Amino acid sequence: MIDFFNTLLYPIKFGEAWVMYAWHWLFDIIGLPTGWAWAMSIVGLTVVVRVLLIPLFVKQIHSSRRMQLIQPEMQKIQKKYKGKRDPESQKAQQAEIMDLYRRTGTNPFSSCLPILIQSPFFFALFQLLNNLKAQAEGVPGHNAIGPITNEVARQIESSTIFGAKLSDAFLTSGDLSVKILTAVLIVLMSATTFTTQYQLMRKNMPASALDNPFAKQQKVLLYLMPIFFAISGINFPIGVLLYWLTTNLWTMGQQFYVIRNMPAPGSEAERARRERLKRRGKDMDELTVPGLAEADAVADDAPRAGQRQQPKGKKRAKTQTPRPQAPKNGR
Repeated sequence: MIDFFNTLLYPIKFGEAWVMYAWHWLFDIIGLPTGWAWAMSIVGLTVVVRVLLIPLFVKQIHSSRRMQLIQPEMQKIQKKYKGKRDPESQKAQQAEIMDLYRRTGTNPFSSCLPILIQSPFFFALFQLLNNLKAQAEGVPGHNAIGPITNEVARQIESSTIFGAKLSDAFLTSGDLSVKILTAVLIVLMSATTFTTQYQLMRKNMPASALDNPFAKQQKVLLYLMPIFFAISGINFPIGVLLYWLTTNLWTMGQQFYVIRNMPAPGSEAERARRERLKRRGKDMDELTVPGLAEADAVADDAPRAGQRQQPKGKKRAKTQTPRPQAPKNGR
């Protein structure tokens, strides 16, 4: 299974190896020391991967916003069937939810799809950097990947920044400079992750969304993430930590931009953006979902599509005002 997974990732690793090699060539021409040239090539490679994934990120943001806009209708449906556990009610609730998705063109899985598509790029990049030491030592199964031959891998491994090799890790090195550098990188990784998630929860989520079990779980994870990075980061080589810090910084900056310019409906960030535009004399473009207004356009007591209309009794029919009829024979 692992071999099959590696085979699928190989084309991505091959392309990433060439990008990393090209960045090193550029930094080498500029005159950077070998160690810093390879370190910056890792940063450059990470930036290129994140730039290529921007369209997927934008798609994810739009899908997430659409799901947020249909939440009031979703809550109405859930309230309508609250406490009803019989199969017919459950089936009817599911049918109304699916109809809501169909009318509005939304899909609960569409916001997750871009993340799944991004995963192979990050796994391939992680493997490329994490296996450099084994490749440099000629371990069987770790052959050349594009321009990253065993000789090039040895050159990368022997490169140093602040006196530490890119292949050194906190646990496997007794050098004080390595431990200090890895500790600094781990702290920065934790800080950037915490900041990104904190601003997302406090500025870009409606108040109603913060008061539910899912939000409480996110708050717990917010404070557990630094512990996770501390435990896992001490096992990773400096090259991988550089990649991780770079992608965290990119995510944090990307999140700042999204919160400022594409805020979630009903959030504090949306109110702040509305006030900024108002001071400039501009109106804020309201995000709408086609088909969402159809549910509000129908009265509560009006028959829905597919709903059987109750017949009127004779007594009720007689009380209705008869329509005036045209006179016969011109009378």
